[in-house]
Amino acid sequence: MTASGLPAEVKPLLDRFAADIGAVVPLVALWAHGSLALGDYQVGRSDLDLVALVGTELGPAQQKGLRAVHGRLVTGHPLARTLHCTYLPLGAESDAAREHPTWAHGEWFERPVSPVSRRELSLGAAVLSGPPPAGLLPAVSDRELTGFVRAELEHYWLPVTADAKAELWLRDVWVDLGMLTFARATVTLRDGRLITKGEALDELLALGAPVAVVEDIRGRRYGAALPEDPAGEWRARRALLAREFVRAGISGLTARHGRRSADPSSDDLAR
Repeated sequence: MTASGLPAEVKPLLDRFAADIGAVVPLVALWAHGSLALGDYQVGRSDLDLVALVGTELGPAQQKGLRAVHGRLVTGHPLARTLHCTYLPLGAESDAAREHPTWAHGEWFERPVSPVSRRELSLGAAVLSGPPPAGLLPAVSDRELTGFVRAELEHYWLPVTADAKAELWLRDVWVDLGMLTFARATVTLRDGRLITKGEALDELLALGAPVAVVEDIRGRRYGAALPEDPAGEWRARRALLAREFVRAGISGLTARHGRRSADPSSDDLAR
């Protein structure tokens, strides 16, 4: 996909973002992956997941300038709070484990461009500026992809389903991410494919997930009316159903597909 094929609601924001960061760093290319590139983007609900290939290592002054760009956008555009971008220096493309400056969830930190993100970019990045990823980013092998997914489930998501973390699952975001991540990971480990969140909802039903929880997620993602829950009874019940389903599912999935010792500490499949 090229920039001309972007949803009308996000194109002005992304055009301005490309211009603003290009004034701070030597921008080689800007790519979108995740929901925006894979055709399941929902305005105001999905994240704008970006990777900027830049022509130099980022010094303190450049990082400060980029943080300022993101800060201005967040105060001036309602969709900018969902814009996440990792800055990948030219020449560092082949080191998949290396961490890079990143803006996400309103914070500035460092993280790698994970195997999931790299595979998404190779499958169909939305090219916002510069050349496409092909020839610039090395291919991700199936073994690398599935190994990362197994490790993410075992070391990040399974501990989050413990009883000590039960309170987290009262929040919409943890129910959504946990359920959708498990479904997407299941398909990747079983079939070697990456799927969208919309496809993950159908996969959850096929896996025997609680129908009411799946439809709750679907309603919030796609704008359907949801029943009122003033006493929080459904929220508490939903938290228990989702947490138990994800915990049992991950335990079975990792047992069938082996284990990894790496610790990715990320939520890439949840985008």
